Amino acid sequence: MDVGVLKEIKPDEFRVSLTPAGARELTSRGHTVLVETGAGEGSAFSDDAYQAAGAVIARDAEQVFAESVLLLKVKEPLEPEYLRLRPHHILFTYLHLAPNPTLTRGLVESGAACIAYETVETEPGVLPLLAPMSEVAGRLAPHAGAYFLERMNGGKGKLLAGVTGVQAARVVILGAGIAGTNAALIASGMRAHVTLLDLRVDRLREAERDLPRIEALMSNQLAVEEHVTKADLLIGAVLVPGARAPRIVSEELVAAMQPGSVIVDISIDQGGCVATSRMTTHSEPTYITHGVVHYCVGNMPGAVPITSTLALTNATLPYIVALADQGLTEATRDNPALARGVNVVEGKVTNREVAEATGNPYFPAESILPIGY
Repeated sequence: MDVGVLKEIKPDEFRVSLTPAGARELTSRGHTVLVETGAGEGSAFSDDAYQAAGAVIARDAEQVFAESVLLLKVKEPLEPEYLRLRPHHILFTYLHLAPNPTLTRGLVESGAACIAYETVETEPGVLPLLAPMSEVAGRLAPHAGAYFLERMNGGKGKLLAGVTGVQAARVVILGAGIAGTNAALIASGMRAHVTLLDLRVDRLREAERDLPRIEALMSNQLAVEEHVTKADLLIGAVLVPGARAPRIVSEELVAAMQPGSVIVDISIDQGGCVATSRMTTHSEPTYITHGVVHYCVGNMPGAVPITSTLALTNATLPYIVALADQGLTEATRDNPALARGVNVVEGKVTNREVAEATGNPYFPAESILPIGY
């Protein structure tokens, strides 16, 4: 199969979807790998490294689209990219379609098969391609929050760890999934006072066992109101696979927070779990609403692209190899986890949560492809 690696064009995105090691794995199996020039530079992979691994360097994105069948990316395609998609293409990347009906319509109109990293699911609740980036984002969140709590960066001027005789900052984390528990790990390691809220008792029990310094509490409206208003740093890490993130924190609740408090909304890729959240970039990462600093960068792991690229491609490569070796139909038939990643195919939305969130008709994937559930 002809496999194309596109250079990311989203602002401040430096990750790449395939490493030279991955290129070697594919070329050794007889596949052609076409890498857009400069695609790996942000992650410290040169064109020469890809060529040494057997890949061909393409002069631009147009050549990659024209000569490839399987297209690999990290972030969702922007308009100049999805307008180049054709029915023979298989796109494999993060899509986050639920809060983005415009992109969903573009993918539907392209006729391409579009597989989302974030909805590949090995068993209920286990998302192997989202997990590594959730881990990175979770570990970054307390660092970002601590930085923006500093007075010169817009915050109230409070040290996350406190000092002898002075209370540590209060960190409240919504969601005890991979991102939330990793945020709790780092925040507690920074000696903050950490409260973790979730609806799932089993996740709270695991978090409390693994992180004995944190407070793990059941989430409900009253608990959210009580703890959010006291938070110096609020980290939103709520996820419903494929669906738009639920709005857990209202604008009124944000307005009740202390001036100079900080919100880091990791859920922003799926629309955000705070009513006042809107996506920002690494170049302009924050804004202030109701006196509260909001950090809502849509590609947080892009800040550490070497770590993030290696973590992501470790997870995606087996699925990439399966698609290249077997093609879409056989690969999805043999691998139910990959089949669950199919969001759009032949002009139809095949993920129920995406269809409901974007106002599109839902077509079960098995009604279009003979896939393996």
